[in-house]
Amino acid sequence: MLRNGRSRAVWLLTILGMSLASFSTFADTDIFTALDDPSTAKKTFDGNLQAGYNAQSGNSTSSSLAASSTMTWFQPTNAYSLWAEAANNSTDDERSSEKYQAGARARHNLDDDNFLFTQGSWLSDRFNGYRSRSTLAAGYGRQILNGPVSHLRLEAGPGVRHDEFQGGGNQTKALAYGAASYAYQLTDSTQFIQGVSILGNEDITANSETGLSVAINSHFALKMTYDVTYNSTTPDSAPKHTDTKTAVSLVYNMQ
Repeated sequence: MLRNGRSRAVWLLTILGMSLASFSTFADTDIFTALDDPSTAKKTFDGNLQAGYNAQSGNSTSSSLAASSTMTWFQPTNAYSLWAEAANNSTDDERSSEKYQAGARARHNLDDDNFLFTQGSWLSDRFNGYRSRSTLAAGYGRQILNGPVSHLRLEAGPGVRHDEFQGGGNQTKALAYGAASYAYQLTDSTQFIQGVSILGNEDITANSETGLSVAINSHFALKMTYDVTYNSTTPDSAPKHTDTKTAVSLVYNMQ
């Protein structure tokens, strides 16, 4: 059961995040999956695999593993993407976090600056109180900047979310979604991104990602990200409102 919280008027603003020149999706899937403009895509398929692993032994034992993949198909005016991610952490042989998610997204260009989108996602994050969380959203987006150095796009629309809580119970609610993505090419091989997304009704889920990606060669890149997720109303089994994650991953670009 969710704790009672103060009702809040939903206002939408949007997110910043886009991909490296050679990566169709750079933003973390917690934030949202931004698709490149199909009218400017240089190939019909783009995909990547990324993974990170850390282990410690001795007086204490810990390990963490994360892996994700994104595949995107481009047509003259349409783009379609599938993605999945898995992550878990253990300390002294006790699982401390476990998270799985997957989703799909489609974009249709109306003209050079305007597009429609739809996206659906599924999440299982039992250590944060959700046995499953399914979200569907659709709406309108606008490409504000689309130059060789910086990119900015905004999007917003209605949606619906179904939550099943780890401690029992479930709920389905309509929500409003807003997002924007920004990327700045620092050098030929290095790109900075900043992203934020908001999903809300009487409670709000906000995500932020700050990232840097450095291309090693045409196939590999090193990605460093700092993610913040805020839930205004949380399940009783996970009382903290804010979660943060710092990650360093090796990304393989499928060409």
